[in-house]
Amino acid sequence: MFKSTFIISQMDCPSEEQMIRMKLEPLSQVKHLEFDIPARKLEVFHMGDVYPIHQAIGELKLNDQLEDTVETELPTAANEDQQRTILWWVLGINFGFFVIEMTTGWISRSMGLIADSLDMLADSIVYGLSLVAVGAALSRKKRVAKISGYFQMGLALIGFSEVLRRFFSDSATPLFQWMIIVSLLALAGNMISLWLINKAKSKEAHMQASAIFTSNDIIVNGGVILAGIMVYFLESKWPDLIIGGIVFAFVLRGAVRILNLSK
Repeated sequence: MFKSTFIISQMDCPSEEQMIRMKLEPLSQVKHLEFDIPARKLEVFHMGDVYPIHQAIGELKLNDQLEDTVETELPTAANEDQQRTILWWVLGINFGFFVIEMTTGWISRSMGLIADSLDMLADSIVYGLSLVAVGAALSRKKRVAKISGYFQMGLALIGFSEVLRRFFSDSATPLFQWMIIVSLLALAGNMISLWLINKAKSKEAHMQASAIFTSNDIIVNGGVILAGIMVYFLESKWPDLIIGGIVFAFVLRGAVRILNLSK
């Protein structure tokens, strides 16, 4: 058994990790993958020559470099039951807040809340893909990724159209109280989700991808809270529309990357 370490400078998001995983999993000599996201490092545990693995990674054009190859033993597999339990919890939290934020967003006329609700739904899709990834076949992952990606893209485009409609029409100022209170609750939900994911202490790509998406959500929640405060002080709809447009852009970007996984 060998361990080859790659430095992949453009591996800076969860979708690129999943692209690498889907590229390497069909290779029979690949036995295990471990990702270190902050260090842009991939460790491949494999049998035989590393050249086919290096060639497969190179086809993704992510600026990869083989650092070294050493003999080693295959690490102990992660607890799949624990991963599934945690992912079901965070999936439930995110989907629940999708319903809450979508409902209160329409009531309060806040595009920020509506956009954040779709971001929550996008995360639910990512967690669903992560559940599929636990012990699933490659073909099944790709089918789910394609359906999820197109669905998420459709939601983002609908959201953009609504932002533009409100931008050019005489729409009412959103209710800032709803924006701040609901976003604070969503922030708490995301912090619980991140704690659960980190509790697993897994180096698997799909678990680390889930952690990054949840960390990004915490930033988005803070943005909606800030927009609510600015709506109050400025008595204007513009902060809400701006944050809504930004979040929809993130959702659309995530959809494109999920679709890349299905190729």
